[in-house]
Amino acid sequence: MSFFLGRILDVLGRGGDAPAFVRDGHTTTYAQARELLLRLHGTVEGGGVGEGDLVAVLGGNRPETVLGQLAVQLRGASVLLVPESASRSARAEVLAGVTACLAEPGREPDGARRVIPLRPSEKDTVNEPGELPPSVQTVFASGGTTGRPKLISHRGIYDGMAHIFQPDPLGPNRVLLVAPLSHLTGNCAVLGALLCGDTVVLHEGFEAGAVLDAIARHRITRLTLTPPRLAKVLDHPALPGTDVSSVRGLSLGASPLPARRLGQALAAFGPVVGQGYGLTEAPMIASIAPEEYEGHPERLRSVGRIVPGMEARIDDGEVLVRGLALMEGYHDSPELTEQAFTDGWLRTGDLGRFDAEGYLYLLDRADDVIVTGEHGTKVYSTVVEDAIVAHPRVRQAAVLGVDGPDGRLVHAVVAAEPGLTADMVRAHVRRVLGGEHFVPASVDFVPALPLTPIGKIDKAALRRS
Repeated sequence: MSFFLGRILDVLGRGGDAPAFVRDGHTTTYAQARELLLRLHGTVEGGGVGEGDLVAVLGGNRPETVLGQLAVQLRGASVLLVPESASRSARAEVLAGVTACLAEPGREPDGARRVIPLRPSEKDTVNEPGELPPSVQTVFASGGTTGRPKLISHRGIYDGMAHIFQPDPLGPNRVLLVAPLSHLTGNCAVLGALLCGDTVVLHEGFEAGAVLDAIARHRITRLTLTPPRLAKVLDHPALPGTDVSSVRGLSLGASPLPARRLGQALAAFGPVVGQGYGLTEAPMIASIAPEEYEGHPERLRSVGRIVPGMEARIDDGEVLVRGLALMEGYHDSPELTEQAFTDGWLRTGDLGRFDAEGYLYLLDRADDVIVTGEHGTKVYSTVVEDAIVAHPRVRQAAVLGVDGPDGRLVHAVVAAEPGLTADMVRAHVRRVLGGEHFVPASVDFVPALPLTPIGKIDKAALRRS
């Protein structure tokens, strides 16, 4: 029997009138969420979903989406979640392999073999689920922006979450979610909050002003942001006048955070800001708590130490990991799964180093390293980005390699206050980093950098432009 599903049903059953979800001013209590789950289970059962099926759940950041996922899993079927960033062709490709689609009205895909509406059964009575399946499986599709979408299968992490996530001794948290439920970060955040008996405030998409308003209005205690989204919050004119004292935990992840921005976050929110490092294939690899920065300013550039249950090592500059928080594999792709591992270690594609105390510092994505100059010098894009963002008039920066007449060149795309020039950026990088190979050969200025739906800087879009 799935320990995870058992705990979810128990928490929903005991939650009563405590708020489980808040969305667009409407509150769903734990008792109502349980009723909704059972009615969605009735819908899925009526749609013929059962053990061995793969069902795509297509919905926005709504209670019905995560409860629909659980309803499918109660039937013993597997769930496929497709990110908002997926192209039309990538979406069609991954949906071609599913048994059915449980779709919110307006999100029904073209050409699906079977579509079940994501709405509760209207039967007068709802049946309790029978014997629980032994485990649950969720398959997360990649966006397919760099080729064929990967289908990343997770199974073991859910029972692990059910053991780890327990009620907070300080009382229920109010968790703000802006990440899509179709992404592993958002999905695990909501499921973890439910296991703790917390309240989840659901936002459809990200807007910095709306985040600050929610913190003040709902007295948010915990939230997770990507570094580019944190930058927008820190730059928002409403921040100085917003009461953020309720926040007990602000977690950052998905990409490295420039040290200057982390310092600003600690000043704005207090010693509640921590970072985590993981991949969809390995959700939790390393973390660093706020108190670990005290007296160690160099750790502002670290993603922390390896979490219990995981191991990591550096092989030819690349971070390799293994342990409990690891994907089951790429769904129905044994060859791709085999390629991702070396002697049981997952190749992350991230370059990094450890210090003497075991703190991990990420240098770059292996694909983003720029080999430039007559000596073929390796330039890590994140090192140059960090240097540029350290300029007080710079809001965001992305660095990538571009083709020049004699090889690859360092190019910077910068969002900054008016008046900053390319020569000023180059002089600043030269002063901070010293070596001429770090200095961008060209600098473009934009109002804002493009972001993916989960809030990462979209370097693929920058390369296309």
